Amino acid sequence: MSKIEGGCLCGAVRYSSDAEPVMQAVCHCKTCQKISGSTYSFNVAVPEDSLRVEGEVAAYEDHSGSSGGPMYRRFCPKCGSSLYGGGPLYGPLLFIKAGTLDDPSWVAPEVHIWTEEKLPWTEIPQGATCAERNPG
Repeated sequence: MSKIEGGCLCGAVRYSSDAEPVMQAVCHCKTCQKISGSTYSFNVAVPEDSLRVEGEVAAYEDHSGSSGGPMYRRFCPKCGSSLYGGGPLYGPLLFIKAGTLDDPSWVAPEVHIWTEEKLPWTEIPQGATCAERNPG
């Protein structure tokens, strides 16, 4: 992997990072189901200071997670694409939505988290690393 690049559906927001991902995780929590509009959210974590963003980004301060702490979700104000998020509980990491990458072919889940909230018909590959909540 040489460079992470991506953006929103309409092209108004673009981002890039030269950092190696810290983690690639599928999150099955109810909040990620809502934010993704799907069964889970696939996230690529990078150091916050490595992400360069071009274009206007809107933010939503979310307190719906189990800790009640803030998660700042960033999205395109024109097309609504969910792009990345982060917050004080996650330290200096931002979580890029893998579906917004220009080329997501290199991405592979390292861990499935919040599996206690996964939808019952969602299948996780046999042998995958899993955590019922946040790892650690």
